[in-house]
This record gives sequence, C-alpha cells and structure tokens, in this order.
Amino acid sequence: MALASSRADGAVVIAGESSTVNLRWANNTLTTNGAARDRSVTVISVVGHAFGVRSASSVSDADDLAKLLRLSEADAREAEDADDYAELLGPDAEVTMAHMGGGTAVAAAHAVAQTTFADPAQRTSTGVFAEFARDLGDAFDAARADERRLFGFAQHELTTTWLGTSAGLRLRHSQPSGSVEWNAKNATPGGSVWHGQSTHDFTDVSVPDTDALLRRRLAWATRSVELPAGRYETLLPPSAVADLLTYAYWSAAGRDAAEGRTVFSRAGGGTRIGATLGPPGLHLFSDPFDPELSATPFVIAASSSATSSVFDNGLPLRRTDWITDGKLAALVQTRASTRGSTLEGQRARDDRQIARPQAAGPGAVAVTPFVDNLTLDGGGTASLDEMIANTSRGLLLTCLWYIREVDPQILLLTGLTRDGVYLIEDGEIVGAVNNFRFNESPVDLLGRLTEVGTTVRTLPREWADWFTLARMPAVRVPDFNMSSVSPAS
Repeated sequence: MALASSRADGAVVIAGESSTVNLRWANNTLTTNGAARDRSVTVISVVGHAFGVRSASSVSDADDLAKLLRLSEADAREAEDADDYAELLGPDAEVTMAHMGGGTAVAAAHAVAQTTFADPAQRTSTGVFAEFARDLGDAFDAARADERRLFGFAQHELTTTWLGTSAGLRLRHSQPSGSVEWNAKNATPGGSVWHGQSTHDFTDVSVPDTDALLRRRLAWATRSVELPAGRYETLLPPSAVADLLTYAYWSAAGRDAAEGRTVFSRAGGGTRIGATLGPPGLHLFSDPFDPELSATPFVIAASSSATSSVFDNGLPLRRTDWITDGKLAALVQTRASTRGSTLEGQRARDDRQIARPQAAGPGAVAVTPFVDNLTLDGGGTASLDEMIANTSRGLLLTCLWYIREVDPQILLLTGLTRDGVYLIEDGEIVGAVNNFRFNESPVDLLGRLTEVGTTVRTLPREWADWFTLARMPAVRVPDFNMSSVSPAS
C-alpha cells in the first residue's frame, strides 16, 4: 500500500513486527514476567538523488500511512543530494551479487526471502521458558539453602521484517534472539559474579550448569586480595573479548579509514588492509548463514552512515572475513564507500556528483556490508580452566563494563572490571581482587596475544542490548593495562 501510494521517484518501505517475552528475578524470587508486541513502519522516499526518512510505531490505516509518505517526500525535496546515492535494488540482484563476489548460497537465500514475503509474522510465547522456569525454581531453592542470592533477566524476541522497494524487491526475514543474564551474590566482600548467555530458543540454556558456575566463582571470593594498578598477565573470558571486538567491529568503516580517521587508517593515506593485526591463524569473520549465529541475510538500513546506506536496502549478505591469518582482510563497505576508493569516485564526491556503482574488477574494493554477528577463531583448543591451570601468576576477569572510547585514532578504550576479578597463582584461583579501570585498544591487544583458547558462543555484557550474536575464545594478554584501582564493589 505504501509503495503504491508513493509520489516520489523511488521508495523503500521497511515494516517490522516483534513479539517479546521476559522473566525477571531478584533475591531468589521471580519478580515479574511480561509479554509485548510492537510494529513499526519506516518509509524512505527518494527524489532525484536526495532522500527523506520517516518512521512510525503505529500506523492504523491508509490515512496514517499517507501522512508518513508525504512527510518523507517533503524531507527528500528539501534535502541535498546524497553522497551515497545509488539505484534502488529490484528482484534481480545478479549484478549486485557479482559486485560482492557472488555466491550460490547468497542467491538461494535471497530467493527464499522473496518467496516467503507474504507469510505472516512469527511470534514467540512464554512457552519458550517452560523448562527454563522450572529449573529456575530449583536453583532458587538451592540458593536459599546456601545463603546465596540470585538475580537475573531472561528475554526472548522474534522479529519479522518485510522490505520492499519501488523497483520491485520484496524480502522477508524472521529473526529469533534471546539472552539470559545472571548475577549471584553472597555476604563475602567482592562476592558478586555475573554470567550471560545468548540463545536462539533457550533449548541450549542449562540452569543447573549455570548455577554450578556461579557457585564456583562465589567460592573463589572467600579470600580478598588488594592489588595496585599496573600491567598484569590477564586471562580475558569470551564475554570480555566480545565486548572489545564488537566495539572494534563497529569502528571498522572503510570510508572513515580511507579518510585517515580511525585505527584502520594507514599512515600516509589509505587503509591498513593487508597489515598484520594478530598472530598467524587468527580469523575474525561474520556469516549470516552460520547455523549457531544465524542473522538477517540482507541489508536493512533505516539511515545512512559510514557503515550503512539506505540505497543498499535489500543487498544480500554473505560470509565476510575481516581478519584472515592475522591480517586485516576487509572493512565495512557500502556500495557508495567503494566508489570513494577510486580516484574517479573521489572526484565525483568532491564535485558533488553522483557516480553509479560499477561491477567489481581486478583490485576493486568489494562491497562488504555489516553483518549482525561476529566470530573470532585462533585455532586454539584450550578451555578457560586449562588456561588457568597453565598460569603461574596473573588475573582472571569475569567481564568488562562502562566501556567508552578515548582516542579513535588508536581505538583506545577505557572501562571498568566488574563482578569478579581473580588472582591466579601456580594454576589455582587464590582469591578475589579489587576492581580496576582499564585502558586498552582492542586492535593493539590482538597483536599482543600470547594464547588463544577454544572459541565458544558468548554474550557481550556491555553491548547485550544491541549485539548478542558473538562467538569468541578466552585469550591471554601478558600486559593488560589496569590503569587505576576502581572503588566500585
């Protein structure tokens, strides 16, 4: 209806419906549970080479939809020509796929997304928590008996998105996502621990296993050790690694790097593609078709930025290797940002002219859009327990918190440790240590790794509201910078 009513030169419509269920508990008691359903419509109108965007969370009839269209069209008429302008994608995406490097799996997924377009939204229900809630009650009983306190939050969401363009493209995708976060406390100073897990459907969430992990970590806190700030050999668990590398991923815009503004910029001009960032065998990649981390297989963009373009809506996604064998292999590139990688593209942008995307030729920069998952694999086989056993003296973190950027040129981040820092001596945990503020660059850190453990699915604590699909190893850093002691408990 929206596309049929558009008066613009072109239009993209993104419609979404999500259903969410959640459980919350505190002090060994289930406190709340909830269910919600949301709908939204985003209209992108294209007039000439300019665009306007309007979104609404409630569109009840044709009149509401028409108002949304007219507003987006008015915005487009008042806007300047967009630097990222490109022709909207239609149902025949062969040229686009060739520009991306091709791939039969990508083409097949795109075809499926079009044939299921008319299907209704998929919805979650509280039934997803049936086994989890039963086991949660048993965990509460055990915690009361041990004088421990359990707190936490579990959520499951199922979001269906429909995307259509005035060029005839029709795509649909349903994305499940879930997470559970635990916090356990006892009366011991420093006796607070956290654990998080992401899941598609809660069938892989074990409450007994999680409760055992929390009890074990609380036992480590029976002895308290005060340490000064400094550089320590440190084991970072998968969650902490995910928090650091997710921020690096969000900072990996090819356009920004080419303009000399990020840690991925090469001194003297250009990007650091091909530069060694980590040890041999280290791979960082994203894959929407990963069975464990399946994600939306096409671009959905309600705005344009250094890492996205509204004109790329519907662009099929594929596996992208960001780091291969320790070397930077790709940055996040839109169709527009690849144009800026050529002299002709740069001149077109400088002259405020719009160049159409060309087919990828030898040496051309490939279109590598952002994919909503991330995996780091260094080929390691050691578990975190085995890495602890092989540590003479060092620290074990639980998670990081309140991460902020200090210097984009080197991607220096600062933040705090939280809910468990432990001292390791002769392969054993000997006590809980005070919290610290840290200062580290995740990119620099990759080059200083001395051990990479086995890769497992994890939940980045700091970014769990925005990014849940991560698989990371525990890593060993010989000199992690604990820049100051934190008074936080």
